[in-house]
Amino acid sequence: MDRRFDPRNERVALAGAADPGTRQVVEGAAASIGAAVADLRAAPEGARDRQLVTGDAYTVLERRAGWAFGVAGRDGHVGYVPETALAAPSAPTHFVAVLASHRYTSPEVKAPELGPLSFGARVEVAAERPKHFELSDGSYVPKPHLRPLDRPLRDPVTAAQVFFGVPYLWGGNSAWGIDCSGLVQAAWIAAGRACPPDSDLQAAACGAPVPEDAPYARGDLLFWPGHVAIAVDGETLIHANAHHMAVAYEPIAAAIARIRAQEGFDVTVRRRA
Repeated sequence: MDRRFDPRNERVALAGAADPGTRQVVEGAAASIGAAVADLRAAPEGARDRQLVTGDAYTVLERRAGWAFGVAGRDGHVGYVPETALAAPSAPTHFVAVLASHRYTSPEVKAPELGPLSFGARVEVAAERPKHFELSDGSYVPKPHLRPLDRPLRDPVTAAQVFFGVPYLWGGNSAWGIDCSGLVQAAWIAAGRACPPDSDLQAAACGAPVPEDAPYARGDLLFWPGHVAIAVDGETLIHANAHHMAVAYEPIAAAIARIRAQEGFDVTVRRRA
């Protein structure tokens, strides 16, 4: 079973998981991410697989030595997060639809900030003020920064373009750092579409294959081994990449030629929603 989606560790297994063996079978406890961003790790103190942001659902299977082992609600990715990053389960109504925002102590432009929110963070709106939304925790967020969950962005490209200039971060999923598959996932989810976390999975699940000789179109996903980019139009793509160390625009033909020259790879798959 793919480690990324295997809800078992040495001690516990989610109820219904294959072959629990001698592990304790648990139902899991609902939680959410309370931190601005939390690394989802392969093991406690281990390598970062992906990141979760405020309001992401997370099912806790075990708490041990300051770490929680569990399952991310947005895509089923399994991993460890610090217990300090967790909060009570939430019932989000809106998501942050700009690159970043803040929670404030009051609905005033000069109010002290309580903490940042990344694009895609999910919050529960409790009341509406003239220029702010009041959240269920009593903090305030500027109205232009939030969008109802039932009103996704127009398309994934619009969402991806919000991240222009964000630093490249391997395994990143937030406004403070993002990688190629993190950008695709953030964009697709913001547009109301399910999307797996990594490029190998996206190459099999996002949209349908496009013939090699078909003209490029807005929203096409171009895949290389270990990399993915999004076509903005017939000539330009946007991607988070280590060459620019940022989310950048690049002519499609130039990107294909550069990656072939630098890495020895050609586009292996193209998919269209």
